[in-house]
Amino acid sequence: MRYRRAAATRKLSMPRLAARTERISPFYVMEIVKAAAQLQAAGRRVIHLSIGEPDFPTPAPVQEAARAAIAAGQTGYTPALGLPALRERIAAHYASAHAVAVDPERIAVTAGASGALLLALAALIERGDEVLVPDPGYPCNRHFVTALDGAVRAIACGPDTRFQPDAATVAAHWGERTRGVILASPSNPTGTSITPQALRELLELVRSREGFALVDEIYLGLTFDRAPGSALALADDALVISSFSKYYCMTGWRLGWLVLPPSMVAAVERLAQNLYICASAVAQRAALACFDDETIAICEARRREFRRRRDFLVPALRRIGLEVPVEPDGAFYAYVDIGRFAADSWSFAFDLLAATGVCLVPGRDFGAHEPQRYVRVSYATALQDLEEAVARIEVFLRSRPCASV
Repeated sequence: MRYRRAAATRKLSMPRLAARTERISPFYVMEIVKAAAQLQAAGRRVIHLSIGEPDFPTPAPVQEAARAAIAAGQTGYTPALGLPALRERIAAHYASAHAVAVDPERIAVTAGASGALLLALAALIERGDEVLVPDPGYPCNRHFVTALDGAVRAIACGPDTRFQPDAATVAAHWGERTRGVILASPSNPTGTSITPQALRELLELVRSREGFALVDEIYLGLTFDRAPGSALALADDALVISSFSKYYCMTGWRLGWLVLPPSMVAAVERLAQNLYICASAVAQRAALACFDDETIAICEARRREFRRRRDFLVPALRRIGLEVPVEPDGAFYAYVDIGRFAADSWSFAFDLLAATGVCLVPGRDFGAHEPQRYVRVSYATALQDLEEAVARIEVFLRSRPCASV
């Protein structure tokens, strides 16, 4: 008893946190998601145009492949860079979908696209090295750089360049400590792609500076208005990140891949061995079915549905007075300018949620370049919900005077 009382009164010492943790911002979107959850708990019907994942389940052939792998006991560790059979299937995918020859030995299967980004940056940057990122952009990209003690330099990107960096702006921002640039095409939060010519010029510039270009292509399969084109078709030495999450609807399976220059493969393998041993064996064996004709047919039907939703949503938002300055050509997002109606997208999003039950993502998460003007709208939800959401938003906008911004 004496020991128990002493233990109860002993003051626990708190470990000192690394300073880098203070430099990584929270996901602000979780604040509005929590508010939406409270409304739902109170009985309100909330329409989520906030979620960044497909609303479709993992295709049945992929689920069946996972069940078969578990039944067969195929649950042990795999090689750190992934199952050879899966690396070969990914390489064959590049040949058939993009007319690009990729040696399977250059492909690392990773624990999600986040694992791919971690491995690539851990192999490439030292403390204090600078990495250029577009603003707006996916926040985790810059936070990975920070977590590895690198320095982030944001490039403000507006509608004039489709919210994408170009060679001229990258050259203007390139400094003595700059090691490379990260970009995404199609992009989260804007749903816009960089044009092939702009990407070619950017890759050539980076090569001339002896830097790296890390191209996030996780939404490449969800391209609508033209044939999707990988950066690998323009530069064999580009580093490309991809994922099974979006096109193949496998978000929670946490499986991605990384295409590397041959000179980086051994270093990335050592990092993977030590950081997480291997990606999920069951997820890898399930993913082998992603490239079968039956699965591709399912995923293509879903891609067409996403395009149908885009083709409804963007004109509908414009009709009710919200500006979509650049037509999104991929992913399932629209980046919407609410400047006519509010001076601050954070307050606008919370007011909209409280009044209508429609949940959008304010621009604060995506960077420092005019976040107050923009909200991200996800159309990864059923068309009938999109129609109802637009109707609710229209009533809300009619109740507000136009803002002077």
